[in-house]
Amino acid sequence: MNTMLATTDSMTLTRMAVIGKRTNSALMAGAKAMMVENVKNQMRTGVAHFVYAKKSGELREAFGTTSKALVERYINGNGVSREYYATTAYFDVEKAAWRSFRWENIVAVL
Repeated sequence: MNTMLATTDSMTLTRMAVIGKRTNSALMAGAKAMMVENVKNQMRTGVAHFVYAKKSGELREAFGTTSKALVERYINGNGVSREYYATTAYFDVEKAAWRSFRWENIVAVL
C-alpha cells in the first residue's frame, strides 16, 4: 500500500477514503480510485469508454469526455464541481448531455 500512496496524488487518496468508507473495503477503494483516475485522464484528452452502475443498479456503458476542445460550447462555468459531491462529471457524447457517476460505482474502464 505504501508504494501506491507514494505515486498517487491527494485527490486519488481522497477518492480512496470516500470509496473505502462507502464500500467498507480498502482493496476495493484502491482499485476503484485508480479506475476513476484512469477514466478522468482519458476524458481530459479524448473520449473514454467505461462502465458504471447506476443508482437503480443497472449497468451503464458510457462514452464520455471532459476535453475542453470537445465540450467547450456546453460549459457554462456555473455551479459547484461534482468532485465536491464524491462524483465525477462527464459529457456523454452519445446523449449530448452532462452526466455523473459515484466513484464507488465504477465497474470497468474499457
